[in-house]
This record gives sequence, C-alpha cells and structure tokens, in this order.
Amino acid sequence: MTAQHPWLRYVAIGDSFTEGIGDPEPRSPGGFRGWADRVAEVLSDQTDDFAYANLAIRGRLLDQILDEQVEPALALRPDLLTISAGGNDILRPGADPDAVASRFEAGLRRLSVAGATVVMFTGPDIGETPVLGRLRGKVAIYNENLRAIAQKHDAIVADMWALRELTDPRMWAPDRLHFSATGHHTIARMVLRALDVENELEPFAPEPLPAASWRQARRDDAVWAREYFGPWIVRRLRRRSSGDGISAKRPNAGSVGDERERGD
Repeated sequence: MTAQHPWLRYVAIGDSFTEGIGDPEPRSPGGFRGWADRVAEVLSDQTDDFAYANLAIRGRLLDQILDEQVEPALALRPDLLTISAGGNDILRPGADPDAVASRFEAGLRRLSVAGATVVMFTGPDIGETPVLGRLRGKVAIYNENLRAIAQKHDAIVADMWALRELTDPRMWAPDRLHFSATGHHTIARMVLRALDVENELEPFAPEPLPAASWRQARRDDAVWAREYFGPWIVRRLRRRSSGDGISAKRPNAGSVGDERERGD
C-alpha cells in the first residue's frame, strides 16, 4: 500500500520549465502539462482534498518571478512550494551567476515565511546542447550557489545536473530549449524521488537512437536554426519575451481535475 504524503496545497512558481512548455496536452489548462502537473497528479492520487496551483509563465526572468509570483503564491497558503528560476537570466550575455544566486536567495527568504516544504532546482548539464553548451560553466557555478543556498535554508534540491538521462536527445523538445513530454516525465519522477513519495511512474529506459546520416543531421540543424533559434535571438535583441501577454495557467489552488492525461 502506498504511504500517504503530508502535503495538501502545492504551488509551483517559475518560468517555461515549470509551466510545462515542450509537453503539449490540449486537455491541460494552458495547453501544456509538464513535470509540475505530473507531480501534482501523483500527489493528488495519494490524499484527499489536495489543491494545486501553477503560477509559472514562460520567458520570465528571476526578478519578474519574485515580483509577480511570490506574493500570490504565499496568499494561496501552500505547504509545498517548488521554485525554478534564474535560468533565463544565466542565458543572457554578461550574466553573473553569483549575482543571480544572491537575488534568488533573497526570494527564497520571502518564500520561507510560509513554513512550507520548498523544492528548488539546479540547471541541467547543457554541455552537449547546441549553441547553449558554451554556457555550461556559468550553469555549473549557479548550481553550486543554489546547493549552498538550499543547505542554508533547509530546502530540497531537485538535481537536474545529476540526472544524466537528460542528455538523451529525446528528452528535449524540437526547439532544443525545452524538455519534451518524456523529459518532463523523467523530471517528475526525479522530483517525487526527492520528496520521498512512492509512485508508479515507469522509468524511462531509452533504446539506442537510430543513426542519422550527416546530411539529415544538417537538415535538422537548418530547420532548428530557422524555426527556433533565429526567432529566439530576435526576441533577445528586441528585449521581448515569449511570455509577453501570457497569464498563469493555474492561478488558483484547486483539484487537479479530470482533464489530466494519464500516461505518456
């Protein structure tokens, strides 16, 4: 028999990662499911009167997350909070991972007044990711800061850097910036493991990818550059965000609901 966990109100804050971009599901609010929804589904199945809100919005920088989402999150009186923030800041030219981590810690202090269990995320190892791989060192420095912050404030670390399954190409969406449904599913399993919550989510056991020809790989790179990387660069130059005009998909704490998709 699965043991019941202690949480009744879960609130997730963050950016596109927590919103679930890359894991489309028409029956989910906002049209995306993601790891946070998947975690909430498992938690909801194990206790009565479970409530879940997701305030994350794609494209948000750390200061925007702290300014726009922390107070609404606290108003929902959560006993479980997840926060993933700062990744979009680290991707920006000239970003100082130490300074970003200092602002993150200030936000974590504000969240701590809720007395809730807090889960925070390290960034994944992007060493093999096209274009972004050159930022691997900055991500590693930011991660070390986050681990120290978590230890200081008694937060739980969901360690994506150590989740080596994420190096499999199928873990990533076609834009190569967000996780696929398989990636979100794998991260949900990791979060539940960090919370010591039993679950029946099956582990991902990837079989070898079929070898792609050099010509096909170059075609794929050209499509990616045209459809995803180019528009991403243009948004950065124009100081625009993919989240402009987007609101939170689950602004109020409520039941997970019957719209959820079971399985992958």
